Amino acid sequence: MALEFRRVCKTFGFGDAAVTAVDTIDFSVNAGEFVAVVGPSGCGKSTLLSMTAGLYAPTSGAVMVSGQAVTGPNAHVGFMLQKDLLLPWRAIRANVEFGREARGIPKAARRDRAMAELDRCQLCGFEGKYPYQLSGGMRQRAALARTLAIDPEIILLGEPFSALDAQTKLLLQDSFATTIAEAKKTTLLITHDLTEAVLMADRVLVLSERPGRIVAEIKVDLPHRDRPLKRRVLPEVGPIAAEIFGHLKLTEKAAA
Repeated sequence: MALEFRRVCKTFGFGDAAVTAVDTIDFSVNAGEFVAVVGPSGCGKSTLLSMTAGLYAPTSGAVMVSGQAVTGPNAHVGFMLQKDLLLPWRAIRANVEFGREARGIPKAARRDRAMAELDRCQLCGFEGKYPYQLSGGMRQRAALARTLAIDPEIILLGEPFSALDAQTKLLLQDSFATTIAEAKKTTLLITHDLTEAVLMADRVLVLSERPGRIVAEIKVDLPHRDRPLKRRVLPEVGPIAAEIFGHLKLTEKAAA
C-alpha cells in the first residue's frame, strides 16, 4: 500500500481554543492510484496533505507511506500547491534541479534528470528562461517537472489549477494527468472542483464539514483517466459529479 491513514485525528490548539480539523480518517491508496479528496471549505482537506508530507503530526492515529509511519518531513512525497513557487532568480532548469541539488546529487546527474523531466512536461527549449518569461500554465508544468525530478513515491496536489483561467485549466489537467500516468505516480489531489475530481481520479473521497470525516468513497469507473479531455465528453461524468455534490450536503449558507 502506497499511503494509509489509520484512524487519524488532528486537533489544533488546546483547551477551549482547540479545533479538530479531521476526525477518525481511515483510507488507503494503492501504488499508482490517483485519488481526489473533496469537501466543504475548512473541512481538513489540506491538513491531510500536510500530514502526508510530514508537516503536521496526527494528534492520534498514524499516517503510513510505503508501510512506514510518517514522523517528520517526508522525502518520499512531492508537494504542489496553487502557486508554482518557482525561485525567480533561477532559470527553469535550475529550478527543476533544485530538489536534487539540495540532496547533494552531482551536477551532471541532476542536469540530466531535469532535462528529462522538462521534456516529459513539454518544456524543452525553455530551460534557460526565467519564471517571469513563462505563462502561468508553463510555470505550473515547470513545478510538476521539479516535483517529478526528485522521483517521489507520492505526488500531493493542493488545488494546482485553481488560479488558472478556464482554458488553461482544461489543458493543464490533461497534461498533468498524462504525465503522472506515464510516470506511474501515486497521487492525492485536493480540489473544490467536483468535475475535476471525476475527470482526473480513480476514486473520490468526500469529507464532511469540520471536523472532516469521510462520508462517501466513490469509484470513478471510467476510461481515459490519463486524458481528462477525452473523459470529459462521457455522459457518466455529470451524474457522478452530481452524486458527489449530494454527499456534500451543503446548506444554502455554506454554498454561498
